[in-house]
Amino acid sequence: MLAPEEIQALSRTVRGPVLTPDSAEYAAETFAFNAAVVHRPDVVLGAEDARDVAAGVRWAAQCGLPVAVQATGHGADSEVQGGLLISTRRLQALQIDPAARTARVGAGVKWRSLLEASVPHGLVGLHGSSTDVGVVGYTVGGGLPVLGRAHGFAADHVRSMEVVTADGALRRIDAEAEAELFALMLGGKGNFGIVTELEFSLFPLGEFYGGGIIYPGADAAAILAAFRQWLPTLPEDASPSISLLRLPDMEFVPAPLRGQFVVHLRFAAAAGREEGDRLLAPMRAVSTPLMDTAGPMDYLDVDQIHMDPADPLPFTDAGALLKDLTEETVADLLALAGEGTDCPLLLVEIRPLGGALARAGALPNAVSGRDAAFLLFLLGFKMPPIAEAVQASIRSILAAMAPHSTGYTLVNFHGEPGDEADRARAWSPAVYEWMRAAKSSYDPGNVLRFGHAITGVPA
Repeated sequence: MLAPEEIQALSRTVRGPVLTPDSAEYAAETFAFNAAVVHRPDVVLGAEDARDVAAGVRWAAQCGLPVAVQATGHGADSEVQGGLLISTRRLQALQIDPAARTARVGAGVKWRSLLEASVPHGLVGLHGSSTDVGVVGYTVGGGLPVLGRAHGFAADHVRSMEVVTADGALRRIDAEAEAELFALMLGGKGNFGIVTELEFSLFPLGEFYGGGIIYPGADAAAILAAFRQWLPTLPEDASPSISLLRLPDMEFVPAPLRGQFVVHLRFAAAAGREEGDRLLAPMRAVSTPLMDTAGPMDYLDVDQIHMDPADPLPFTDAGALLKDLTEETVADLLALAGEGTDCPLLLVEIRPLGGALARAGALPNAVSGRDAAFLLFLLGFKMPPIAEAVQASIRSILAAMAPHSTGYTLVNFHGEPGDEADRARAWSPAVYEWMRAAKSSYDPGNVLRFGHAITGVPA
């Protein structure tokens, strides 16, 4: 147990608040977007700047405490018990360089803030399905963008970063300065340091076509069959996905869809109305939609494509990388999650990969999954009375999909990490062994061991 003077020693060296479980602000500072995850660290540091982060890591090392980090809490897949939790949500620096087409952001910046600053310059970053997510946590996990088939993973386009390593040193790194650490941080999901600032490329924004088509769930088999045939006809700058949704009767769901089982086709493309309508025409002809929002879109409305919940909810999730989406794959999936089943999951999603996502980035990094054709992502509420049924359904679907899977996952879509063998599935074997060897060098004391952490090679 920490002595009061040890807590005071940290408070004297940092600008931000230092909180313990009996502090009034403790619950708010530790709160995660996934409300099913309740963090209970011994101490929380609300870092005001990178120097606070470095001081916190050094203090934790002196006290023999492990260190966790959280910004927005969207990536909270397991609880932090004990140790020091460093909250980086106050690191809100944001700078756009329109001429260089780059952005530099602090660790607490969300994609929404970045887009509000970049879109007026005709530039966008490679964000995912929700712009409420933090830029840094998303990117160091690889980052699967809405326009990923056109541009690749977000981590492929990082230019430099400021990072605090497990020894408490604050470093500015890039592909030339500490090249190995830079590569490990991109896809390594926080195993080698805490990012306090990130610089990355932005992309020109021309015409944009996006939105979704929602179909009756009773037509799921026909829609997925058409989806399979339609995908090979699309150009790389078109990024679709499709999901089976069992929508609750809750406020975040549009009123006409509450309590229904539906199929949701999502679509994003660098295209105008004529081209977007032409590309979507085959899927519009499959079934009579309950809702069709696809069309020319103001990019700042991009969250309407996936319609992810904007408010915290208690959930559990898991993912798998698929090597195909054959007729048999679809049949196996619908047998457990289609019309007439008792599947309790809120979302069963398939995201096509390929295109630029299949190609290596210009610089080495630790992002895996480029050999997969699809991402399967499963999500359900983790609350009584359905929590156990949700977990059982996830296990059953992953087992049924195993013959169609590569055996691996993307770390941002892995779900709650299990034992060492399970955690290893977020990277290819070669990348995982490289990371383990590097962990022994960069974090020999395993200070950064919360979340999807790996262990080093024994000495």
